[in-house]
Amino acid sequence: MAISAKDVKDLRQTTGMGMMECKKALTETSGDAAKAIELLREWAGGKMDTREADAGEGALAVGKSGQGIAIVKIVSETDFAARNEDFLAKAQEVANDCAAQDVTGAVSPGPDAEKVIEDLRITIKEKIAFGGGTRLAGAKVASYLHTDRKSGAIIAAEGDFSDELLRGLCMHLTAAVPPVCPSPLALDEAGLSDEAKAQALAQFTQEAKDTGKPEEIAAKIAGGKMNKWVSDHTLLGQIYIKEMDAKKPVSHYLPKDGKILAYERLGV
Repeated sequence: MAISAKDVKDLRQTTGMGMMECKKALTETSGDAAKAIELLREWAGGKMDTREADAGEGALAVGKSGQGIAIVKIVSETDFAARNEDFLAKAQEVANDCAAQDVTGAVSPGPDAEKVIEDLRITIKEKIAFGGGTRLAGAKVASYLHTDRKSGAIIAAEGDFSDELLRGLCMHLTAAVPPVCPSPLALDEAGLSDEAKAQALAQFTQEAKDTGKPEEIAAKIAGGKMNKWVSDHTLLGQIYIKEMDAKKPVSHYLPKDGKILAYERLGV
């Protein structure tokens, strides 16, 4: 069957694939555009799967649905692709899909969102994939994405939190990386692992002993450093980055009935 130039052009506009590839796909599917798109997806997917280039770039997106919020990462080979408007729009679709799921914690895109990612691979012709994501749920949820879409955070809470404070806490989480301050390992001391605390205490104890201090004095010095370490490595103990001059911990700014349920920071 003869394949018209218009059919080829239409398929190219739909998929972003080359003219010759579109014509070949239409020829092999007897002009059936829907089947041609599936064939192009198969061809492009195979090509992308065998590429050796690392998908080390990408962008983040945040989706909300009811009391659910999700932050996801879509990775690509180049930053140029990750800044593409279509790429960012599709990343948003994936984030919305993940936010709508009945999941708490790590989340994966559903079938429709997987197809969105496949379509990106066809149109952009790079190794593009889902790079991970988390969904949280709570009476109050908030998010923050840095302008370059390379880092961001989400939070879920309950109580009389203002939108401004929750967004500020997400900004804090996004900015809480060395040298500003350590990334929090847990919400509070109860969330820190026994192993991490034991390693820190052993290090501080040995450092104190190495100065020649008596064992009793060394234990007090190590205890003081341990308290500082716990504050530095827990969200509630860290100095609130948005109010650094006040030198008060995040816990100082929480409402009396406020409780942070969970948070997640993500970066490319």
